[in-house]
Amino acid sequence: MEKIYSVSEFNQMVKSYIDDIDDFQEFFIEGEISNITYYKSGHLYFSIKDTRAQIKCAAFNYKLKKIPEDLKEGDLIKLFGDVGFYEARGEFQVLARFIEKRNTLGDLFAKLEKIKEKMASAGYFNEEYKKKLPIFPKNIGVVTALTGAALQDIIKTTRKRCKAINIYIYPAKVQGEGAKEEIIKGIETLNKIEEIELIIAGRGGGSIEDLWAFNEEEVAMAFFNSQKPIISAVGHEIDFLLTDLTADARAATPTQAIEMAIPDNISLIDELENKERYIVKLLKSSLNEMQSKLLLRTENYYIKKFLNIFNDNREKIIEKEEKIIKVINNLVENKKINLESKIDKVLVLNPINTLKRGYTVSLIENKKIESIDSIELEDRMVTILNGGKIISIVKEKIYEKNSD
Repeated sequence: MEKIYSVSEFNQMVKSYIDDIDDFQEFFIEGEISNITYYKSGHLYFSIKDTRAQIKCAAFNYKLKKIPEDLKEGDLIKLFGDVGFYEARGEFQVLARFIEKRNTLGDLFAKLEKIKEKMASAGYFNEEYKKKLPIFPKNIGVVTALTGAALQDIIKTTRKRCKAINIYIYPAKVQGEGAKEEIIKGIETLNKIEEIELIIAGRGGGSIEDLWAFNEEEVAMAFFNSQKPIISAVGHEIDFLLTDLTADARAATPTQAIEMAIPDNISLIDELENKERYIVKLLKSSLNEMQSKLLLRTENYYIKKFLNIFNDNREKIIEKEEKIIKVINNLVENKKINLESKIDKVLVLNPINTLKRGYTVSLIENKKIESIDSIELEDRMVTILNGGKIISIVKEKIYEKNSD
């Protein structure tokens, strides 16, 4: 009995067969990549081949899978994935879960990820270490290749934005053997020039292999350790290089670095003119307000009648002054009378006046004699009388009876 299938039934059967075979799931394939197409949808389509055959492949949502975004024709890769069968077109393909470059660059990426993790944990990418770029630098240092287009773009853009800027150039290799050492030396040298306010280090675009010097740990640390603010300006927008993470700022191209660092003359003039107009408007408004307030004050009743009010108040002050003087004089007179009365009393009680009236005062050892009992025979007695003193020795005490 012959079996007859519809196309969709047959493709469904093939898919079920493929899905049930363990060897078609979770395997590795090595080969050369070709026919690469990155789509905005986030999917990647390509082929993997060797000298005798090729297989169509796809990587859906490749960014989420951390698949390299710079794969190019001829790269040797190792992919991990599963066999997929697209029923609608009856097409067989490998669905990649992960892709690793098998050339030297692939190993470098693996090493780079470890370096990134180490530097991130040490805090070298933290915002707290980022220095602010100067608002209007007068002297800029540039580390780049002397013959590269990047330098010409930097000079051209600088002169276009502000001709007064001075550019200090440290020519350095930016790719290949020795590039790492020259870039580091350039940054260190420009840091020693006191007048330089900002450093730009970078190069134009190129393959990731060409840009790899800016992924070197030593170069990234030179950016981080720069005492002057530094911009990493490498023509590479696909991903962040290591220097982009340790620099104080990152520019997608050297030209953009200049645009970040130097205000445009025309824009600056426009901004100043706008501020001038705003300040003039503000001053006019303030002046008009002050004039209005002054006008209100000049029309004020108290200001108009100020002299009259002043004269009236002056008369009142004079009247109050006379009253105060009168009160003070009365008070002084009363105090004077009181004082004279007290002086008279003091004069009456004055012992000198008593002596003048014929009375005497006797003392023994400079003490007042309270009674006859306080005197002893042979005591030395001083008698004070009008005109002098008499000194005598007690020879006898005579008591007299008090009369009732």
